[in-house]
Amino acid sequence: MTTRRRSLLILVLALLAPAVVASASGMDTAVARQTVAPPTAADRSIGRADAPVTVIEYASFSCSHCADWHRFVYPAFKTRFIDTGQVRLVFRNLPTQPEDMSLPGAALARCAAPERFFEVVSALMLGQDLVFRGGTREAWYAPAVAVSGRTRAQLDACAATPATLAAINRDVESAQAAGATSTPAFFVNGRRVTDRSLGGLEVAIRAAAAGQ
Repeated sequence: MTTRRRSLLILVLALLAPAVVASASGMDTAVARQTVAPPTAADRSIGRADAPVTVIEYASFSCSHCADWHRFVYPAFKTRFIDTGQVRLVFRNLPTQPEDMSLPGAALARCAAPERFFEVVSALMLGQDLVFRGGTREAWYAPAVAVSGRTRAQLDACAATPATLAAINRDVESAQAAGATSTPAFFVNGRRVTDRSLGGLEVAIRAAAAGQ
């Protein structure tokens, strides 16, 4: 990663941190809710837009449980539900500590070409352990940048824009409104599902498809 890119990501972190910390403090006293705001055109999603079931995931790029879900559950989830047209998966950011890792990761993913968003998510999640084992952030970012569909210059410019800040803040605010205080958090057709295993999500998806 170039010095200029690293500086811009630090700038994004500085801009994002106050808003995210304020939202997180609000989460501590929020009353848990069972519903979540429906997807909008601003969301990043994969799967048929008219799929009968929508699954919304709140996740953080510094959350090891999120990385585990994307490593061990997501491939089968995608094959079984997304690729068959049954589910639309929406990804929303809920950055967690360390924020100097989760926030730049969120900005990088947001700035990727929309059709490459989930490839970037997978690259960041699958490479997360590299950082925790002492690897560099530059090495962690590199595979995500490679599949982003953007040049480094484009990613740099996007990461520093108010629009990127606003998009991540919208995700955090929607998590707060839904009472999602930890990651990963899943909502199936708007209702919170606490069992994030493939089997647990399948039960919720089948019930949602049946109108229950």
